[in-house]
Amino acid sequence: MKASPAPEILAAGAVPVRRAGDRLEVAVIHRPKYEDWSLPKGKLEPGESYEQAALREVEEEAGLRGELGPELSSHSYTDRKGRSKLVRWWLMGDPDGGFRPNHEADELRWLSPEDAAALLSYEHDRALVWEAVAQAG
Repeated sequence: MKASPAPEILAAGAVPVRRAGDRLEVAVIHRPKYEDWSLPKGKLEPGESYEQAALREVEEEAGLRGELGPELSSHSYTDRKGRSKLVRWWLMGDPDGGFRPNHEADELRWLSPEDAAALLSYEHDRALVWEAVAQAG
C-alpha cells in the first residue's frame, strides 16, 4: 500500500470561545470571497509553526488575540482547486480585541454554540464548535 503524499497546503486556525454570563459564546466569521460562515484559519507562512499561524490568522481575520488552549481535531480535505489541505485547530479561550471588517472577513458574530453550529457553512466547523465547547467546559 502506497503512503499518502504530504498535503500541499498546510493551515491552522482556532475556535474563539468566551464566557457570557453563565453561558459560552463562539466567534464565527463571514468570508465574502466564498460567501460562507467559517472559523478563523489560514495557510502557514514560510518558517511559521502551526501555532504561530493559528494566532496570526485569528488576529488578522477576527481581530482577536489570546492564548491557544488544547489542540482540537485536525481536518484534511481537497480544496476548491483540487489540492490536498491539512488544517490543525486549537481552542482559544476568552480572547480580547475587537473585530474590524477586512479583506478576508466582513462580519464577526459571537453566538451560542447552537446558533454558531447552525450558521456555519461546513460540517467539520460545526463539529469543532462542539469539541471546543466541551474543552472550554
